[in-house]
Amino acid sequence: MTKLRRGTQTAFSEGQSLRLRAAWLYYNHGLTQKDVADKLGVSRTTVVRLIEEARRRGEVQIWISEGEHDCVQLALALEQRFGLDEAIVVPAGGDAEQSAKAVGTALGKFLSEAISDGAVIGVGWGRTLSASLSAFRPPRRAGVRVVSLIGGVSSPQIDNPIEYTWRLASLLDAECDLFFAPLLVDSAETRRRLIEKCGLDRLYRLAETLDIAVISAGDIGPGATSLSLKLMSDAERDALIGAGAVCDVLCNFIDAAGRSVDHPIAERVMSVDLDTLARARHIVLASGGAGRATAIRAAITRVGCNTLVTDEAAARALLGDA
Repeated sequence: MTKLRRGTQTAFSEGQSLRLRAAWLYYNHGLTQKDVADKLGVSRTTVVRLIEEARRRGEVQIWISEGEHDCVQLALALEQRFGLDEAIVVPAGGDAEQSAKAVGTALGKFLSEAISDGAVIGVGWGRTLSASLSAFRPPRRAGVRVVSLIGGVSSPQIDNPIEYTWRLASLLDAECDLFFAPLLVDSAETRRRLIEKCGLDRLYRLAETLDIAVISAGDIGPGATSLSLKLMSDAERDALIGAGAVCDVLCNFIDAAGRSVDHPIAERVMSVDLDTLARARHIVLASGGAGRATAIRAAITRVGCNTLVTDEAAARALLGDA
């Protein structure tokens, strides 16, 4: 995995988040302007401008933007603890739905600035990813391709992975490769035939060339809101939990150590496997809520993570402060 450089650094440099991060690293961590530039993936000149702008706006005082600095500090701690290129932490607040909207909004803003010309983008599924569309305002890009990493659902009452992929590609005016298959099929043989005989093998080959993979991490314990759980029986979910599953990534179930859980449902899932996902050049993981901390940690262990977008509650739980 390599560090992603935003294609619109000039536009993003005017935002409060980057100013605060630059100021925090410079004043509170004692980094040089060059070190701050390397850390944020911008030029030294940009860092100078960010710090001067923070001073002008009164954001650099005894505290850096009181009410915001906790999230900045948590982001920096997450980067150090998990070896991330970048963590984006939004304030905690409300229930799972509100958390998904807040984290999704931050994800949408990040993706608006991160996608460059010619990028191949693989996308997963979930409420958080769907919520990102409300804040996704990308500049015009050339040669972008969006690839769905997971099959679809027929129920109109839950978010559809295919719809999310199509809407994201439409906003980018990009080529779109949809995963035209049910998320869960009846047998391993059906899965094999769909891949080999119905052209889905092309999607799996594209998934091996991803510049950016955008995924979420769902928990499957009591009270979990992962959408994939609505597509299976209570007995199947209980069996997965009994086998140690704590996390759902693209409907691939893993335990706390990031290992795939041995369960027959794994042979029926129409999605890109996690080993292929882990080879993406840059992995963006977006998920929030203290209850998902174990799932987030498991996902990072299994597939890695360059950019983590989360909320304060999950960040504190991940750092052991909850």
